[in-house]
Amino acid sequence: MRRRRNGLRVLMWGCVLAGMPLLAAGMLQLIPQIPVAANRLNDLRTDLEQEPADNREDPPCLSSGYGWLAEEPDAPKPEQTTEVATQPEAEPVFYASGDPGEKPYPTVWHPGSARIVRMAYQRYSGGNIVDLDKCGQVRNCTSVDNAALLEESRKAPAFTIMGDGSPEVLIMHSHTTESFEPYVREYGDAEFNYRTTDPALSVVMVGDQIEAQLKKAGIGVIHDGTIHDYPRYTGSYDRSRVVVKRILEENPTIKVVLDIHRDAIVSNGNLLQPVIDVDGQDTAQVMIISGCDNGSLNMPNYMKNFRFASCLQQQIESDTPGLTRPVLFDYRKYNQDLTTGSLLIEVGSHGNTLAQVKRAGSVLGASIARALLDLKEET
Repeated sequence: MRRRRNGLRVLMWGCVLAGMPLLAAGMLQLIPQIPVAANRLNDLRTDLEQEPADNREDPPCLSSGYGWLAEEPDAPKPEQTTEVATQPEAEPVFYASGDPGEKPYPTVWHPGSARIVRMAYQRYSGGNIVDLDKCGQVRNCTSVDNAALLEESRKAPAFTIMGDGSPEVLIMHSHTTESFEPYVREYGDAEFNYRTTDPALSVVMVGDQIEAQLKKAGIGVIHDGTIHDYPRYTGSYDRSRVVVKRILEENPTIKVVLDIHRDAIVSNGNLLQPVIDVDGQDTAQVMIISGCDNGSLNMPNYMKNFRFASCLQQQIESDTPGLTRPVLFDYRKYNQDLTTGSLLIEVGSHGNTLAQVKRAGSVLGASIARALLDLKEET
């Protein structure tokens, strides 16, 4: 019996030793992939911290109050903003070095398996959709009655503007590094998480287009490109809140704060590219988000923001039919308690191209300017 056991042990160790070269060879093949895997893991972790993705089918609003979720199990989760009211608002340390460093836009592309699907959101229907009087719609993901929202939409915004060149609009970006596709193509890039610190290739570029249209109309604008979401994504709204409060204190004439983002829309593993034709040019669709207080967000004036959202929605749809998706009215804060003209606007998605969102920013800016000029005080 002892000889048999010894024989089995010899055989077992022989197998182990014989397999060591094969194991070593396999490990050597894996070593070059470790940095790539680490980068993708980091990108995935970051993606899981961003706002909820949308999808083409638009399932009913969830009881959680965060709208809808993507079909993918890895759908990004909403960044919680309810903590902002209880957190101290002392000047935060943005980056240990004072410089976030660079996150370059790719120069070499690696097409992956995610197909880019060109589409356009059409008019919505359903029990939670509110049709505004003039044009445009609202997607009500709250317990507020649709009739009450429609009545609020008929009221004028809670502010007027002077239009004398003094700063009255602040454009900023809580997620400053959000970026887009380089050009129209069939597949997205498996190694690009659609973020860059290059302001010419991020949502800052979209803000530039809006700024140009407002200034052209004689409306004073401050466009702040401070990076709030890199190298650390979590806490972006806490950091942007401090910056916005400082700018408001330094410029008390500001009435409107526009937090310009891009969406992340995925359906069945595909990146959606919501786009319409405007004067023969591809133009990304946009969506306004107006937050609602569920009793814990400390937003007493949220309905005044909603009035402004409804005003903008109807102006944009009147100027460019089909450019907007319905206003998303949902239990979200996004620092919209700081003024009665604070809104978040999603311009396109990560499936849209730089040219498409640049065009959308220009068209959107022209409509915002018209809406604001209608609110100009008579002198």
